[in-house]
Amino acid sequence: MAVKLRLRRMGKKKQPIYKVVAADSRAPRDGKFLEAIGLYNPLTDPHTLNINEDRAMYWLNVGAQPTDTVKSLLKQKGIILKRELVRKGLSEDKIATEVENWEKLREAKASSAEKKKKSRKAEAKEKAEAEAKLKEEAEAKEKAEAETKEKAEVEAKEKEQVVPEEKVKEEKTEDSTAEVKGATSDENAAEKE
Repeated sequence: MAVKLRLRRMGKKKQPIYKVVAADSRAPRDGKFLEAIGLYNPLTDPHTLNINEDRAMYWLNVGAQPTDTVKSLLKQKGIILKRELVRKGLSEDKIATEVENWEKLREAKASSAEKKKKSRKAEAKEKAEAEAKLKEEAEAKEKAEAETKEKAEVEAKEKEQVVPEEKVKEEKTEDSTAEVKGATSDENAAEKE
C-alpha cells in the first residue's frame, strides 16, 4: 500500500479548513485515512499551520510521499530541513543550531516582507490621495470653465436683449413719424373736402 501525506478538506462552503493526513493513495480525498497529523487553515492572516512533527517525521521515514502542497507546508515548518539534516547524520546539537539559524533567517525575511507590504500600502495610499487631489482640481477647473461659459452666455443674451430694445425704440420712432405723417395726410385730405 502506497501512503501519501495529503490534505483532507473540511469546513463550510467557501470556508475551507484542511487536515493533514496520512492516507492510502487509492482512497478518495475526503475518504478513509490512516492518521491525522496536522491542521491547516488558509483563511487566517497569516495562515494557521499545526503539524505534529514527530508523526510527520515517522511517516516520511517509513516512505510516505507528501503531495506538493503538503511538502511546501512541511518546508514552512522546517520538518523537511530537519529530516535532511538527520539523513546526513548530524548530531542533535548541530541540527538544533541549524534549525535556529533557519528560523532567524525566516523571521528576517518575514519582517522585510512585512516592511515591503507596509511601504506598498503607504505608496498606494499616497497615489490614491494624489489621484483624488488631481480629480478635485480637474473638477474645480471644469466648474470654473462652466461658470465662465455661463457668464459669457448671460452677457451675450443681455447684449441681444439690449440690441432689440434699441431697435424697438428706432421702430417706435419710425412708427410715430409714420403716424404723424399719416395723421397729417388725413388732416390734409379732410381739409381738401
